[in-house]
Amino acid sequence: MKPLLLLDVDGVLNPTGRPTPDFRRYRCTVDGTAYTVHLNQRHGVRLLELALAAGAELVWATTWEHHANDWIAPRLGLPSLPVIAMGPDDRAVSRHGEMFKTRRVADYVGDRPFVWFDDQVYQEDENYLRARQGLGEFLLIHVPGEAGLTSRHLDVAREWLTLTGLSQGRSWEK
Repeated sequence: MKPLLLLDVDGVLNPTGRPTPDFRRYRCTVDGTAYTVHLNQRHGVRLLELALAAGAELVWATTWEHHANDWIAPRLGLPSLPVIAMGPDDRAVSRHGEMFKTRRVADYVGDRPFVWFDDQVYQEDENYLRARQGLGEFLLIHVPGEAGLTSRHLDVAREWLTLTGLSQGRSWEK
């Protein structure tokens, strides 16, 4: 059972703060709306390295949904990735104060182990996932949106995958 590496775009791969010089600015249009994104191509290389080392599958967990494959993946050197459908933002349905994406993630991952990189995952999201029956092991990595994904976040994921026996393509037992 391959672990999953779940990726958000805004705040993780596209920082909300002032980007450092290793980020490149892109303009894209999604459903008639123009966006400016700042992306660091090194992120694509590092994520692919992590996925390969861990025997993991990269998956989009973003409100960009399939647009991430059109606009983000090619600019980072990533292949087209599976997408978790997010649908509308229905915050009113929250049970533990979790964000709306958390329920979609739980439905998608099932009992597969996963690491989730997002700038909006907090204790409430972890509480919801821990209370959810049938989920596998997981690690939520809160990425501060101002700076976005760093080597430290990737190292934490790699270490967790190694310590839990999920890296190197080893099978995982509950």
